[in-house]
Amino acid sequence: MARFSRVQVWSTMEDLGLVPLFYHDDIRTSQKIVEALSRGGAKVIEFTNRGDRAFEVFRELIVHVEKTDPGIVLGVGSVLDVATAGLYINLGANFVVGSVLNPEVAKLCNRRKVVYCPGCATPSEVSAAEELGVEICKLFPGSQLGGPGFVKAIKAPCPWSKVMPTGGVSATRENLKSWFDAGVTCVGIGSDLIRTEWLETEDWEALSALTSQCLAWIQEARPEVV
Repeated sequence: MARFSRVQVWSTMEDLGLVPLFYHDDIRTSQKIVEALSRGGAKVIEFTNRGDRAFEVFRELIVHVEKTDPGIVLGVGSVLDVATAGLYINLGANFVVGSVLNPEVAKLCNRRKVVYCPGCATPSEVSAAEELGVEICKLFPGSQLGGPGFVKAIKAPCPWSKVMPTGGVSATRENLKSWFDAGVTCVGIGSDLIRTEWLETEDWEALSALTSQCLAWIQEARPEVV
């Protein structure tokens, strides 16, 4: 079962503003990625369900995290159906992210008190997700939907909506500023942060440094609260 409540997960996502996401089929490499991200300050991390027997890697990874760095909120992404969601929830996933909106997955996550962030591509899908109890909707694929301009268009009539674009978010000051200026709650970043060349050379220091820099850029980009 999840170790963190939904409020804890939502709050941490919103406080940090960054959800790094990755998949790797090697457990040691996955552990090193999570450790590097955590050293950089990222405490909400998504392991995507993209490879054969990905759940086996996740099972070992979450046990490792709980023992070595229990402050990390580890969840699962690329979940499309109830069976897969249930599998990962039983392994201890603290949140479930999907590339699509599945009402049955929403019901399951609500029943188990687990955060669900479904992929939404229209204002109607965002509204439908919120009706199902979703607090933060994933906008996917972010850049193809229209980027920050799409976020502004959604939030203009519905300023209460909280969104997390994924896909097309870059680990640069300018790009992050454009998303947060538009009103996102947090962003998901994959390969532009967790770079293939760094994995191949095991340059974990570079990954930690860019993670820390992204978090600083996000805090800089956010409007001051009066």
